[in-house]
Amino acid sequence: MTQDPRQFLYRDLTPEAAQRLTADALGRADDGELFLQYRRSEAFGFDDGRLKTASYDTGAGFGLRAVSGETTAFAHASDLTEAAIRRAGETMALIDPSASAKAPPPRGNNRHLYTNADPLDLIPFADKVALCQQVDSAARARDPRVVQVSVNLSGSWTVVEIVRPDGFVATDVRPLVRFGVQIVVEQNGRRETGSFGIGGRYLYDRLFEPATWQRGIDEALAQALVNLEAVAAPAGEMTVLLGPGWPGILLHEAIGHGLEGDFNRKGTSAFSGRIGDRVAAPGITIVDDGSLPDRRGSLSIDDEGTPTRETILIEDGILKGYMQDRLNARLMGVAATGNGRRESYAHAPMPRMTNTFMRAGRDDPAELLARVKNGIFAKSFGGGSVDIVSGKFVFSCTEAYRIEDGRLGAPIKGATLIGDGPTVLTKVRGIGHDFALDEGIGMCGKGGQGVPAGVGQPTLLVDGLTVGGTAA
Repeated sequence: MTQDPRQFLYRDLTPEAAQRLTADALGRADDGELFLQYRRSEAFGFDDGRLKTASYDTGAGFGLRAVSGETTAFAHASDLTEAAIRRAGETMALIDPSASAKAPPPRGNNRHLYTNADPLDLIPFADKVALCQQVDSAARARDPRVVQVSVNLSGSWTVVEIVRPDGFVATDVRPLVRFGVQIVVEQNGRRETGSFGIGGRYLYDRLFEPATWQRGIDEALAQALVNLEAVAAPAGEMTVLLGPGWPGILLHEAIGHGLEGDFNRKGTSAFSGRIGDRVAAPGITIVDDGSLPDRRGSLSIDDEGTPTRETILIEDGILKGYMQDRLNARLMGVAATGNGRRESYAHAPMPRMTNTFMRAGRDDPAELLARVKNGIFAKSFGGGSVDIVSGKFVFSCTEAYRIEDGRLGAPIKGATLIGDGPTVLTKVRGIGHDFALDEGIGMCGKGGQGVPAGVGQPTLLVDGLTVGGTAA
C-alpha cells in the first residue's frame, strides 16, 4: 500500500485537532492518551470441500483515557470526529486531579518489527479460496482414511496512533495472518482429529508457499493417525515430559499471568512481593519479549506508545521483575516494559504478555526421555482452564504418549495435566537445549479482552504432575 496509512485515521479529523483535543481533555490528569484505530479484517472457512464462510470487516474508533493516581476514566466511540472526542473529554473532566507530577512520555522509537503492507490487498480473493481448495484436495489425497478437512485462512491490517497531551505521538501499522487445517480420519468406525496452525505479523505470501501448507497437512494428518491408535490415558501423579514449542502455553497460562504488574501491585499473585526470591528450580529463565521480528505476539510499540523489549521475569530460578504497563509501573516505582495492551480502541490498556517463553537449557532431550521410567510425554495441548491468581490449571493433551523404561510407548487419549504454576516451576528436573517458539496461533484472554500472543519453551522434565486419565 503506497498511500499514508494515517489517512484512515484522519478522514474527518486532523492530527492538529487530535492533539489539541487530547491536551484539553487530559490537562487535569497524571497520565493518559487518545488511542486512534483503524482495522480491516477477513476470514475464510472451507469445510467439506466447499467455502462455508467468508467475511470482510472494517472498523475505526478511538479510546480516550485519563489517569489520576489509581483512578482511570475511559470513554470510547466508533466515530473518529472532533465532536465525538470532545464529548468523550467531558467524561475525563470527572476525575479528581492529583498532586502527582505528570508522567513523562514514552521514549521515542523508530524500530519496525514487521512490514507496513496490507496483506488483504496483495492476493486476490479467488486465490485465497483456491488455496483452501488446494489444501482440501491434497489432504484427502494423502490417506483414504481422511473423511473431513477444514481449512481456515484469516488476515487483518490495523493502523493505530497514540496521542498524548504532552505532544507525544506514535504510530504503528500492524499486519497479522493465520492459516489452519483440521483433519478428521476414520478407521473401523473410530474417528479422530488432528490440527495444525501457523501465523504471524507478516504477509500471506509465506502461507501460500507450498512447503508451509504441505507441512500443515502432514502435521495435522500425523496427529490424527496417532490418535487412531491411542489407548486410554493413565491417571495419578507421575513424571511428565513436555515437548518444545506450543506446550509453553501451559507456562503462559499457569505462570505468565501471575507475573503481570497489576496482580502483583494489588498483592493477589502468588509472586507478589517476592522479587529476589527463588521461585523456580535452578536453570529456569523466563522471558517476555515483544521485540521479536514477525512474531504473533510482537509489537513495535505497545498500545500506550512504549517500545516493546525483552523483559527477564525469572533468571536462573530467581524472580527478577514483572510485566508492566504505564499505570502499574508508575504506582510501583519501576519502568514500563512495553506490555500495555488492549484488544481494541473500545478497551483500556492493561499489563499483558507478548511472547513469553522459557529459555533453553543444556540437557539432551533424548537423555531426558531416558530418565523417565514411568510417565507420559505431552507433545501438544488443546483447551484448558486456569485460575490466574493461584496459577491452578487443568490442560488437556491433544497428542501424548506413555513413557516406559525411558522409551516412548503407546499414544494415549484423554490425558489432562493438573497442577499449579508456582509449584510446577520448582519440580522441573531437566531443561532441554531444543528451545522452540510456537507456530503463531495463540490468543490470550484477560479481563474480557483477547490479544495475540506467543509462547515457547524447550523440552522440560517435570516430576510429580497429576495426570487425569480415563483408564479403568
